[in-house]
Amino acid sequence: MFRNLDMATLRSFVAVAEQGGVTRAAAMVHLTQSAVSMQIKRLEDQLNLKVFERHNRTLSLTSAGEQLLSYARRILDLNDAAVFRLTDAEFEGEITLGVPHDIVYPSIPRVLRSAAATFPRLKLNLVSSYTSALHESFAAGECDIILTTEQVVRPGGETIIELPLVFVGAPDGTAWRNRPLRLAFENRCLFRPGVQAALDAVDVPWEMAVTSKNTRTVEATVSADLAVHAMIAGTMRGDLQEVRHGGALPDLGMQKINLYAGPDCGSPTATALIEMLKAEIAALGQRSVRAA
Repeated sequence: MFRNLDMATLRSFVAVAEQGGVTRAAAMVHLTQSAVSMQIKRLEDQLNLKVFERHNRTLSLTSAGEQLLSYARRILDLNDAAVFRLTDAEFEGEITLGVPHDIVYPSIPRVLRSAAATFPRLKLNLVSSYTSALHESFAAGECDIILTTEQVVRPGGETIIELPLVFVGAPDGTAWRNRPLRLAFENRCLFRPGVQAALDAVDVPWEMAVTSKNTRTVEATVSADLAVHAMIAGTMRGDLQEVRHGGALPDLGMQKINLYAGPDCGSPTATALIEMLKAEIAALGQRSVRAA
């Protein structure tokens, strides 16, 4: 049979051990001396061992008591941390986070998982859209925090990392060799006009194979090796990979991943969430280097 240690009794035990006597310990835990003495007696009876040696009016820990003290402190610390995180108002609330479609993976699932574990009472809403639409939502107060992919950073924003924009296609695909080069992009994708201009600059003919409002449609077309797309290095999933074209296609330049936080994001919860986002997005650079 499992025996459960009482939290209040452990708290009294630790107080007696640290204060060296029942009188001062009783004042710390807001109990009478007799109540604390009874708790210690019940604890010893439950464990069937002595935790204190009694010499006149002084108490000293036995070897078993020293071992119990180590456990008791850890048990109380864990209890107090759990209660604090689950009940403290600073770790409550609701935050709406906006993220562009193309950088949801692999970073955002990790952030969502960490935030749920760290702030179980926080309601975190995820909005995935285009950078231009996210700026509009942020300006309207509909998003508290947004990440964006763009070549510049607007006032109030912070650049977390700058990474190359690269052509992506199906694993071991050959669509990038076709001329005209077939492209697949969403209607409002900010990368689309830049990619077309870069191809025009080096006289690579192209045509739009897919123009869609749906990111999944674009991904399906590219993963089927029917067209190529452009993404920030390190953000593609397993069914897509960077095209190793050996210079047959133009360099697409660099893109910034920026973060914008609203005026109400000064709480400990929002601050911690922002730091999680920064750490995960910054790690994209390391993953991009390893992939190369």
